[in-house]
Amino acid sequence: MRFLYAGIGILSLGLALIGVLLPLLPTVPFLLLATFCFANSSERLHSWLISHRTFGPMIMDWNERGAIRPGAKKAATVSIAAVLMLSFILGAPAHVVGIQIVVLTAVLTFIWTRPNS
Repeated sequence: MRFLYAGIGILSLGLALIGVLLPLLPTVPFLLLATFCFANSSERLHSWLISHRTFGPMIMDWNERGAIRPGAKKAATVSIAAVLMLSFILGAPAHVVGIQIVVLTAVLTFIWTRPNS
């Protein structure tokens, strides 16, 4: 079971790193999943992720208080707005844009109702 958790953790960490560059792929949920998986498989990888200079504080904020940093909230908002604008520019069908608006509004509501770290 440890190997399964380690594999999922490594895959999640890889997706989180890709998500840093791609606005459509979320970073933090994959980091949290990787943290959970590493906690159940590898103390060394878990400690490394928790003490990471960039990712560690975000993970600890979420684990301790369910908090999201204001900078991350703003970055998420800008990314979501950019994706929606891209849909308009590329001429996505109205029903697709409508679904995006509903889902992205729910995501932004969740993000902005979390406490600040």
